[in-house]
Amino acid sequence: MTWILNGGRPLRHVLCLGAHSDDLKHALRLNRLCAVNWTERYTAMKPLVSILIPAFNAQEWITDTIKSAVGQTWPRKEIIVVDDGSRDQTLAIARQFASKEVSVVAHANQGAAAARNHAFSICQGDYIQWVDADDLLAPDKIARQMEAVDHGASKRMLLSSAWGRFMYRPQRANFVPTPLWCDLPPVEWLLRKMGQNVWMQTATWLVSRELTEAAGPWNTQLLGDDDGEYFCRVLLASNGTRFIPEARVFYRMSGTNSLSYIGRSDRKMEALFLSMQLHIGYLRSLEDSERVRAVCVRFLQDSLPWFYPDRLDIVKQAEQLAATLGGRLEVPRLSWKYAWIQKCFGWPLANHAQILMRQRRGSMIRFWDKALSRFDSRNLGS
Repeated sequence: MTWILNGGRPLRHVLCLGAHSDDLKHALRLNRLCAVNWTERYTAMKPLVSILIPAFNAQEWITDTIKSAVGQTWPRKEIIVVDDGSRDQTLAIARQFASKEVSVVAHANQGAAAARNHAFSICQGDYIQWVDADDLLAPDKIARQMEAVDHGASKRMLLSSAWGRFMYRPQRANFVPTPLWCDLPPVEWLLRKMGQNVWMQTATWLVSRELTEAAGPWNTQLLGDDDGEYFCRVLLASNGTRFIPEARVFYRMSGTNSLSYIGRSDRKMEALFLSMQLHIGYLRSLEDSERVRAVCVRFLQDSLPWFYPDRLDIVKQAEQLAATLGGRLEVPRLSWKYAWIQKCFGWPLANHAQILMRQRRGSMIRFWDKALSRFDSRNLGS
């Protein structure tokens, strides 16, 4: 900044006159102070982004997640970690990061949705970034999405990003584009999600406060798919999605420890079916056409394996709903690998064998990935 004054004269003029060294030092000091003040004023003009992290028994991952939030290159941010009554060291670890920028709150165990609602109730951000306690944000994730805001994106525009799956090594995350990785109006987005069985991970979204308030709170009745149902409501209140391919999220695959894992939990199956019914209602509120009803039937059919044959009462409700949509559901098909088991011992045993083999295969992959992660860490440390 050339024209900072020193005794009424521009700094450039002071330098040209060969000023006394004390005068020159004073002028340079003023120059630095002005640069700092200008930077602070410029930063203060930018929107504040609240990074909200609900956490429950996440002691193994919470450090990396908080570090990825603190490491965001976007200058104006606040980070709020809400511990949902963890029984491990999650709260103690999170409190090690407490600072002017990072707030850590202890909350009685009420579930992830309630923790998220509490985090939003105390945040001050103009934009909201949700992050689960085991996932990671690329350092420039928020900054990349906020560029769209700088270029005039409406506060009713829902910003999304690319995301990749990993287990223990984020550098090996697998980013696989889906039909949702583009700019879409709300109806088309829901049609693709429900009709093609694809989805977006929670942390991919960056949402304005205006849009967040319009969508309402997270549904605390849903033990599973609460994020899917919530972002349907956000989508309904939006003008559509804006996909930012350069922004990236790393989604950790936690297996049966994941909140989204349904298994044979009656409460989670009931919550999932409730979410499915809400999905169908949301889509039909935007458009109730033949193509929409066909997609809703396909959505029910694709989801049937979650309930069949353990919850035939839910299966019956799904069949009745499909009938009102002009469709009909069929018994879920198993992989051809298990056809002989189905033929010899029946569908339930064949389905159990299929689930068991997938779990064993997933456990083996996680075991080796964890071992390779430790090996990589030792090599880096040596």
